[in-house]
Amino acid sequence: MKTFITDDFLLHGATARTLYHTFARDQPIFDYHGHLPPALIASNHQFRNLFEVWLAGDHYKWRAMRSNGVKEKFCTGDADDYEKFLAYARTVPQTLRNPLYHWTHLELLRYFGIDDLLNESTAPEIWRRANEQLARDDFRVHGLLERSRVAVVCTTDDPTDDLAAHRQIRNEGKLRTRVYPTFRPDKALGVHEPESFNAWVKKLEEISGEDCSKLGGFLQALDKRHEAFHQIGGRLSDHGLNVCPARFAPEKQARKIFAAVRKGKAASPKEWEAFSGFLMIFFGHLDAKRGWVKQLHLGAQRNNNTRLVQALGPDTGFDSIGDWPQAGAVARYLDALDSDSSLPKTIIYNLNPADNYVMGTMIGNFQDGSVPGKIQFGSGWWFLDQKEGMEWQINALSHLGLLSRFVGMLTDSRSFLSFPRHEYFRRILCNLIGGDVERGELPHDLELLGGMVRGICHDNALAYFGLEAGAVV
Repeated sequence: MKTFITDDFLLHGATARTLYHTFARDQPIFDYHGHLPPALIASNHQFRNLFEVWLAGDHYKWRAMRSNGVKEKFCTGDADDYEKFLAYARTVPQTLRNPLYHWTHLELLRYFGIDDLLNESTAPEIWRRANEQLARDDFRVHGLLERSRVAVVCTTDDPTDDLAAHRQIRNEGKLRTRVYPTFRPDKALGVHEPESFNAWVKKLEEISGEDCSKLGGFLQALDKRHEAFHQIGGRLSDHGLNVCPARFAPEKQARKIFAAVRKGKAASPKEWEAFSGFLMIFFGHLDAKRGWVKQLHLGAQRNNNTRLVQALGPDTGFDSIGDWPQAGAVARYLDALDSDSSLPKTIIYNLNPADNYVMGTMIGNFQDGSVPGKIQFGSGWWFLDQKEGMEWQINALSHLGLLSRFVGMLTDSRSFLSFPRHEYFRRILCNLIGGDVERGELPHDLELLGGMVRGICHDNALAYFGLEAGAVV
């Protein structure tokens, strides 16, 4: 049986189809947040088979496979690549109504021209056809990016990264896609875990050349690394937090907490929050000083299954939505930066859909007229980057703010085959707007509507981030 993904997939009306095919489909991809390994981009890596490019490291698929009774050996274990692929192929028919069912068949179709439904019986031929194509030079990493018409990719990088891969990509100039680092200093907040924190600070000392025995040197080292990211083109920072810190230690208290952890004493929960608040204000000042965009990813409850996390490590599929109160902490953090004229352009992503209206109203408190959409309510993230979650986010932003100024979708993925998620989002967006038109709730003005669609798909991000985009064709 052939795939259900037609030209008009998810487009339920004439206006939706016109908006998508005329204004959205051919827009380049501006992927401003993801987790692609820059070393693989720099080396123009060639994947050995469909497992490596598609299944390795994909915790979305692992969660589904475990739910289908697949043993860990076939997820993260030592089974061979083909056995793991077969285990996923047997799982796919059980993922009906899960976004994996849509993504799987979109990716097979868009990259390999395979329009068969994936299951146990079709798996051998799909494996053969995909691997035959992956062996070609135009299916190396650069070819995959250019095939997807990706104009910009922003990776996610630790401050201690030497950025050598980014320098190689830039210096060689072989890739049309522009690749930029994102400054992700989450480990700088780890004063509650002295052993891992001090090991990380040692790396920071080595890469920065600064003595971090005292807080002043630590801050100077972070500033130097922020500047190093800036020099190679980075214009974004990112923070993964349960909630924003709502307490901000004065420098004297921060020095005391830092000195204690450097001697091996763990910070208490209150000390952790105070120190984290101090650093988050500092990071906000760095972003404002250099004209960057700050991203706040809020609300993930990570590493819930201690037995399996200890066995397999983090980012292996044992995370969920958290239910912490967000409004007070976000307001205090944004207000603290705004009060001293140091609030940078900021994107807030929440993982709990119960907070959609909180975030949709919160961003309006800190728009200052300097930049259209200066404070953004970010796209549906992680467990919400599926049809219903995207619709919830789009609707909340529409009702409470300006959808027309939204900077749009991102992949947030470690896979080079995830870019059809932009197509998925664009179809959902056009279907929502088209439905409004056909119900008489918006005018049938294609110039007006099409301009908004183009903006959300590409143009708003291009203007907002200030990054040079690649000339994709």
